[in-house]
Amino acid sequence: MSQFKLFIHKVNAVSAVKIGIIAGLASVFIGAIAFALSWNIWGGGMPGYRIFVFPGNFVLSFFSEEINFWPKLLLMLSGQFILVSLFFGCLQLVYKKLSGSKKINNQ
Repeated sequence: MSQFKLFIHKVNAVSAVKIGIIAGLASVFIGAIAFALSWNIWGGGMPGYRIFVFPGNFVLSFFSEEINFWPKLLLMLSGQFILVSLFFGCLQLVYKKLSGSKKINNQ
């Protein structure tokens, strides 16, 4: 079996929930690092910061700017996790549906 077919087989074997959680945790890690670098090294003006934390900033846009630091950081990171998890979980379901996989919810 070629490497590509083996990779596709492994992707089809992983559940959408698992892929969503892994992608969500990775986005929280990336968002936390981007926030720390932007805050400590660039003083709030890191290039590309808005791209890295877009899901978190989108969630923050629904709240007042007068929220304290720690709740705002928690909202941003939870927004990163929730939106990215949902996006990649749905993307995995669509991929499985389009690829003709019989089992959509492999656990």
